Amino acid sequence: MVRRFITLEGGEGSGKSTQARRLAEHLRTLGLDVVLTREPGGAPLAEAIRGLVLAHDPASPVAECLLFAAARAEHVAVTIAPALARGAFVVCDRFTDSTLAYQSQARGLPWATVKNLNRIATQGLSPDLTVLLDIDPETGLRRATEQTRFEAEGVKFQETVRRGFLKARAAEPKRWLKIDASKGKPEDLAEQVWKRLAKKLPKIQKESTRG
Repeated sequence: MVRRFITLEGGEGSGKSTQARRLAEHLRTLGLDVVLTREPGGAPLAEAIRGLVLAHDPASPVAECLLFAAARAEHVAVTIAPALARGAFVVCDRFTDSTLAYQSQARGLPWATVKNLNRIATQGLSPDLTVLLDIDPETGLRRATEQTRFEAEGVKFQETVRRGFLKARAAEPKRWLKIDASKGKPEDLAEQVWKRLAKKLPKIQKESTRG
């Protein structure tokens, strides 16, 4: 079975958005149907929630987590699940692992509780492959182009987030590809991402030549 649902994860400034776009473009050059999306967001209601969670700092970590879950439930129902059902590839900038890293590891909510909430929001949908763009938090914050309240929380917060991603990876190592995002130009990193992913997608060329 071709593994079609690919997520990219990492701390602020790791280059996720750039690499997600480049990966989607590469897949399209193979003639594949590709949906490029992001979290929070990816559907009209989810994008509205994105504006709320990035502009406001909820006093309650639980409220923050529930907002992300609501956005995700809408995103899956409106965008991701229909795309996968028609056989498209979905490339997503952040998904459930970000909630584990940020709202559980960094905010202190119970890991198992956040996993269960993720499962409810996604109706059990999980990525087939996840690329972790790993970067030293201090380097990442220097590189970050978008300044939201998450960047403003500083290096210590991002160090905790990074530990959350590594914990999630340790729990399901076969799903993850860990790539050093601190070295090289974006195009060099994109080539590295593709080379690593291609080994995990043995049937992708077959898919691209169908019809």
